[in-house]
Amino acid sequence: MARLTAKDPFIHPECEITDSSFGAYVEIGKGSRVNNSRFGDYSYCDRYADIANAQIGKFANIAAFARIGATDHPLHTAACHHFLYRSDDYWDNAGRDEDFFAHRRSRTAQIGHDTWIGAGAMIKPEVTLGDGAVVAAGAVVTKDVEPYSIVAGTPAKVLRVRQPPEIAERLIALAWWDWSHEDIRQALPDFRSLAAEAFLEKYET
Repeated sequence: MARLTAKDPFIHPECEITDSSFGAYVEIGKGSRVNNSRFGDYSYCDRYADIANAQIGKFANIAAFARIGATDHPLHTAACHHFLYRSDDYWDNAGRDEDFFAHRRSRTAQIGHDTWIGAGAMIKPEVTLGDGAVVAAGAVVTKDVEPYSIVAGTPAKVLRVRQPPEIAERLIALAWWDWSHEDIRQALPDFRSLAAEAFLEKYET
């Protein structure tokens, strides 16, 4: 029997999951923390990923210790410490700064379909990672990444393209990630053996 199912996500031990939802065939690795996020079908994260305020497309590959939507501290105030907004942790008569938390939650990171985020990489809030993009291990992504680009470094810069623009456009138009589970299974031998252009030539209509 297949380990992953359409019904429930496969959530490994020691995870912290809050205010999040998951599509079909999703897996959340051991010790990961997921907050205010949505995982599309077939997406997964490996061990100890930390994901907050993110919309994740389908077939996203998120490696161990990656961080998406890393939360910020206020920098325009006299202090940047937790006591400003987690005030109830320090005083019985002070409440949390709910406006600060609402602003933080609104700064959503957008992760496209068929993306790969390498081990220990960080995606900052409000960054969009285009369909098919790849983020190298340890990279810090502070700006939007074009579809089917490969970025690396701190801050991340384009290393090369995963697919030429014309192939990338055709893959996005094909949108194989929206195919049914059965159709993807039928095409599995071609996914495995054909280069992207040959795959497109076979399946474009």
